[in-house]
Amino acid sequence: MDVRDTIIDAVRTALADLGVDPVPAVVQLERPGNPDHGDWSTNVALASAKVAGRNPRELGTQLAQRLEASPPAHVVGVEVAGPGFVNFRLADSWLHDVLVDVVSDGTDGWGRHDEGAGTRVIVEFVSANPTGPLHAGHGRGACYGDSVARLYDRCGYEVVREFYINDRGLQMQNFAASLAARAAGHDVPEDGYHGQYIIDWAAEMTGDSASDSAGDSGTADPMEWGYARALAAHKDVLESLSIHFDSWFSERSMIASGAIDATLADLRAAGAVYEEGGAVWLRSTDHGDDKDRVLIKSDGEPTYLMPDVAYHRDKFGRADRLVNVFGADHHGYVARMHAAMALLGHDPAELEIAITQLVNLQRDGREVRLSKRTGEMVELADVVDEVGADAARFTYLLLSVDSTQTFDMDLVASQVNENPVFYVQYAHARIHQIVHRATGAGLVRGSLADADLSLLVHPRELEMLRALHELPDVVARACRERAPHQVTTWVRDLASSFHGFYHDCRVLGDGIDPALTVARLWLVEGARIGLAVALDLLGVGAPTEMWRDVDPDRAPAGEQI
Repeated sequence: MDVRDTIIDAVRTALADLGVDPVPAVVQLERPGNPDHGDWSTNVALASAKVAGRNPRELGTQLAQRLEASPPAHVVGVEVAGPGFVNFRLADSWLHDVLVDVVSDGTDGWGRHDEGAGTRVIVEFVSANPTGPLHAGHGRGACYGDSVARLYDRCGYEVVREFYINDRGLQMQNFAASLAARAAGHDVPEDGYHGQYIIDWAAEMTGDSASDSAGDSGTADPMEWGYARALAAHKDVLESLSIHFDSWFSERSMIASGAIDATLADLRAAGAVYEEGGAVWLRSTDHGDDKDRVLIKSDGEPTYLMPDVAYHRDKFGRADRLVNVFGADHHGYVARMHAAMALLGHDPAELEIAITQLVNLQRDGREVRLSKRTGEMVELADVVDEVGADAARFTYLLLSVDSTQTFDMDLVASQVNENPVFYVQYAHARIHQIVHRATGAGLVRGSLADADLSLLVHPRELEMLRALHELPDVVARACRERAPHQVTTWVRDLASSFHGFYHDCRVLGDGIDPALTVARLWLVEGARIGLAVALDLLGVGAPTEMWRDVDPDRAPAGEQI
């Protein structure tokens, strides 16, 4: 049993012994802001004082005295602070037990939860129109959505990664017209697509007479050829980022299946729509939207909202929970989609929508505005080519997606400690080098059960163990809050702790107690597990060898052990 669970059980038992009725079902246990106040703290005396008919400080004192008289495992001190907080001090032995748990669970089990068992969630992300390549801004939503899916998977959910393809409508017609115009040597229509990629793709199209989309004349159909070309470009760059979708859902498919008509019929049956001015309106103001929305225009054509409502109706037929990841221009979309789902009888709380804010690319301290290939946007493929997939993913996940991000291309591409992804990966490479050196020296780590973990008392060692203990909570909270940046923060802190340990605590060498070497090798293994779990949740690789730009002789990571 985790030490926190042990303390919580002891607190609830002590409260019952003190006559508190009812005993609170939930006892909050948190880390004090000041480490001098102990390892864990609870406000349960303040929360229970009114029920107990006592002063919070008085109840806290009584609780502390009872727990001091019969302390839970690993607890060596209990004291009252402030108006009634109860603080716990633990022996180092509890952290040694943490290491045993980390190693026993390994990379597959540590930080894994089962709270989502039996719940199916569809995470829809990217969903860019197939009218051109993905740009750098798409990268943030792509990496975020994939990491959220990884978190859901780690927490026991059945996860489906889905890309919704907007493959019909006016934007596709304009895209096809743009390709056709460039292929014929004409200017693009005013409302068409003007990027350099249109010129490049049109040249490809005219030379692709063997295309499956070619007509009787042998000339490719701009609509179908362009659709396939754009989708292939999307898939290529996403796969380079280790992002793979379980489902590519076509908007066209809902026309063929009658899903749009069926959805409109359901809305009519629910009294959720009305007709005015020849158009069909959704009563979205009934559920918090600022105005009602048109679903079917007066000419009989659906608005963009109608197929989206049908699509979400379809998703609710396939999953228990939906997560959508949208760009910064979709703020107004949230209320109307929640309203539509409520009108169809679904719980809007089961549709979670994350809005990713803008990304500002910088090089040489200046904003990057142009791409050599497109002229008006920076392609995501350009970013990946320049900085690498791991660096791109880690950087996109550094901050909460609800804040604007500055992406420093020079820093992210560099192999220096100031580069966050390098700093973390370098820690993993150093661990590999330590193990490699130990193996080369003929040192055998042996069984964990035989290791004397009580020798791990250095502040750097205990700091790492505390960090490893926190990972399961970080994973659960990051999943619950759809916040992979919390994992990024945690793994940077663990890497910092490891680098500090590497500097202050020698693992191998003359004068080091062999028993201490064994204990530290097991600690290093625990750190490796923690780093590997976190990096996997971020979709970032865990290299075993790296080089630093600052080393004039390009010495491999971990040479100085």
